[in-house]
Amino acid sequence: MKDIQSLLSKRYAQKKKVFHIDDKTIFHIFSKIIKQEYGNQGVKNIIPEYYEKNTIFVSFGQSLWAQEIWLNRGKLIDKVNNEIGSKVLYNIKVKH
Repeated sequence: MKDIQSLLSKRYAQKKKVFHIDDKTIFHIFSKIIKQEYGNQGVKNIIPEYYEKNTIFVSFGQSLWAQEIWLNRGKLIDKVNNEIGSKVLYNIKVKH
């Protein structure tokens, strides 16, 4: 099974301009990282809402999760970018 980074790099290899990624892909990768870090409870309570200008906006089932994501946002951003193979995520914000 190929990893996402190799598939995306082939897909965007022809385009040397700006690396763009769609919402569905970033949500999938973000949810995968959340499941690795926090398990099924994390996936149920940390909901990606939309992705805009290199920022993912998330809502939470419980406020405790908002604090957890805020404290670990740097690590999560790095993991998402490493999975993609390019720096496409710069920030995680809480959707109000």
